[in-house]
Amino acid sequence: MARIIFISGGVRSGKSRLAEKLAIDRAYYHGKHLHYIATAQPSDKEMMLRIQHHQKQRQESGKKWMTWEQPRKVHQLATHFSSNDIILLDCLTTLLNNEFFYENRWSDYEFQQQIYANLVQGIKELSSKVDTLILVSNEIFHDVISDEPLVLVYGKMLGRLHQKIVKLADEAYLVDAGCLIQMKGGEEYERLNGRWNRL
Repeated sequence: MARIIFISGGVRSGKSRLAEKLAIDRAYYHGKHLHYIATAQPSDKEMMLRIQHHQKQRQESGKKWMTWEQPRKVHQLATHFSSNDIILLDCLTTLLNNEFFYENRWSDYEFQQQIYANLVQGIKELSSKVDTLILVSNEIFHDVISDEPLVLVYGKMLGRLHQKIVKLADEAYLVDAGCLIQMKGGEEYERLNGRWNRL
């Protein structure tokens, strides 16, 4: 099984930048290939600018990234990878959003359960093929969650998914106000924390 690393943080916290640096480090030290699974879709101008920003970051890294545009059904990519690969999936929140709103059935409990099961299975399938799977997600639980039924259901699903992924993960980090906080594991924590403070 791959090493699974989970990184969460608020919007503009720098979590994606950290995840990219971590992927590059592991690829360099272990002689692996870099892959980026992009789940975002250019639905509006702001999202397009965010996508372009992340693309620019990867280009400026000076490393070769293979990018896969996969807004849904990430399990379909599993057969393309091997133990020579490191995958960065950015981000889990958007992936859940894409699956959740693909059909207008968000209030259907069975539909919710199926989405959850499919996402967990997809992550397991990816991790079974590669050296390292790094998952990025948004931390939305520091703010007050709206009492709108749709928002509550989505928040509960994301929280449950985060708990499951952290349980599966070897390492889990939270990026908050520019600080890297270790939540689980982390034999490389001190080295990463030092790098993070110099970014």
